[in-house]
Amino acid sequence: MKDFKGEVLFLDRSDINTDEIIPARYLTEITREALKPHLLEDLHLEEFDPPTDIPGKRVVITRSNFGCGSSREHAPWALEVNGIHLVIAESFARIFRQNMFNCGMLAIELSAVIIDGLFGRFAGRQAVVEVDFDNSRLTVRSGDEEETVPFTISDFDRSLVEAGGWVEFADAHY
Repeated sequence: MKDFKGEVLFLDRSDINTDEIIPARYLTEITREALKPHLLEDLHLEEFDPPTDIPGKRVVITRSNFGCGSSREHAPWALEVNGIHLVIAESFARIFRQNMFNCGMLAIELSAVIIDGLFGRFAGRQAVVEVDFDNSRLTVRSGDEEETVPFTISDFDRSLVEAGGWVEFADAHY
C-alpha cells in the first residue's frame, strides 16, 4: 500500500481538469517519469508556481469536480510520479476518481463545509495530512492546530488501495 501522508498543496479552485493536471501535449511520453516535470504546468491560479510549489508536496486539497475532462490515466500517473498519492476534494470526476483507485491511490471526498474549513484553517500555512486508513480518518496538522475528519470509501476501492492498484488486485484474485 502506498504512503498517504505528507505536506499539503492547496489548490483553491473547482473544475481542475485533466489537461491542467497533465497537458495533452505530453500524452505521447512513454514513461511516467517523463510526465513528472509537467504536473499542473498549465494550471493558472494566482500565486501558484508549479516548479516551486509542487516539490515536497504529497497531498492535494482542492474544491469540487477535480479531474474533469478527458478520461486519461496520465493525470493520476503525473500525480503519482511526483509522490502525490492522495487528493482530497468536495467531488471528483467519476473516471478520474476510479483511475486514482485503480492506481492504488486515494481520492477522498469531503463535504464543502469541511473543505472550506480546511482551507480557512490551513491554506497558506505548512500543513501536513496523515491518514489512518484502517479507521477511515485523516488528520490535518499545522503547528499546534489539527483537525481530524472521518471519510468513507467503498469496500472495493479500499481493496484496490490495499492491493496497490487494479493490476495487483487482479493478480491476487484472478
